[in-house]
Amino acid sequence: MISGVKAQIALKLFGDDFNTLKETADNLANVLRKVPGSADVAVEQITGLPVLQIQVKQEELARYNVPARAVLDVIESIGGKPLGEVVEGQLRFPLAVRLPEHLRSSPEALRALMLLTPAGEYVPLARLTDVRVVEGQAKISREWNQRRITVQCNVTGRDVGSFVAEAQRRIAAAVPLPRGRYRLEWAGEFENLERAKKRLMIVVPLALGLIFALLYVTYNRLADVLLVFTGVPFASVGGVLALWARGLPFSISAGIGFIALSGVSVLNSMVLVTFIRQLRERGHSLDQAIEQAALTRLRPVLMTALVASLGFLPMALSTGVGAEVQRPLATVVIGGVLSSTLLTLLVLPVLYHFFGPRFRSVERERR
Repeated sequence: MISGVKAQIALKLFGDDFNTLKETADNLANVLRKVPGSADVAVEQITGLPVLQIQVKQEELARYNVPARAVLDVIESIGGKPLGEVVEGQLRFPLAVRLPEHLRSSPEALRALMLLTPAGEYVPLARLTDVRVVEGQAKISREWNQRRITVQCNVTGRDVGSFVAEAQRRIAAAVPLPRGRYRLEWAGEFENLERAKKRLMIVVPLALGLIFALLYVTYNRLADVLLVFTGVPFASVGGVLALWARGLPFSISAGIGFIALSGVSVLNSMVLVTFIRQLRERGHSLDQAIEQAALTRLRPVLMTALVASLGFLPMALSTGVGAEVQRPLATVVIGGVLSSTLLTLLVLPVLYHFFGPRFRSVERERR
């Protein structure tokens, strides 16, 4: 509804000629119907309104010596011809003349309407004019002062991004736009998706940068910060696999879930790395500190993962209103927390064993 359409996808075709717009829009709709996942494809109805058209025959007017003004006055009186105003004190009432109902109820009645010629002869209106019902414009839609027609459709069984990408390829190959001021715009949910993607291109690096900065303020040692930060890629793997396992497409809510997951995933790594540092400061060897930390901090790490996972479980299983937003977000967080926990317990100790002392020796050399 933000883009002025009710469907998920809208193709806005801008141009000048009504017939060209209608023909091109029908071709676009035919291509969209062939794209897998399309549903409820519909073209905006801009024609099809019956219009009574009365065209004066100039030759017949000249033959019967009938002024065109006299015929046009009769035609105008079909809907009502203003003649003046009636004044009663301070009140004014418009005065108009209109043909009786039985004389304007149908085209046949209008054709049989008799007009008096200057010669005193009565001639039917059908002899002086061409009366017929034609198909006219039902409405004229404009946007930015240019005529527009919209083709709408919904998407089922696949994500909007891949659907639009395939539809754009097919339309570019099968439906060339007419020359002149004709252009095509994609709107609807896809337009909002593109805007959100541009925002995420800024928000995601900013969020990761803030997390990295906070970790550095906490540990004041680049080696430990990098090791703790490995929880982010560990969690991202689980989030992607969880979306794939449930058959959910990547959406804006899933992107927000990855942002939230970036902050949650480093908690397990912080618990493990912090305890390893404490044991090293007490005089334990590197191997003893890693082994004891992995055993001692197993329960806190699992509790951290379970609390986050169980908290998002109702959202992941929801089927009511708003479930299409809640399920991707919760699925990403649950899958990411589980994979981050598993990889933190198995991979992080190995990484700390091989790279922790090396990073520290590099830092000492720099100092």
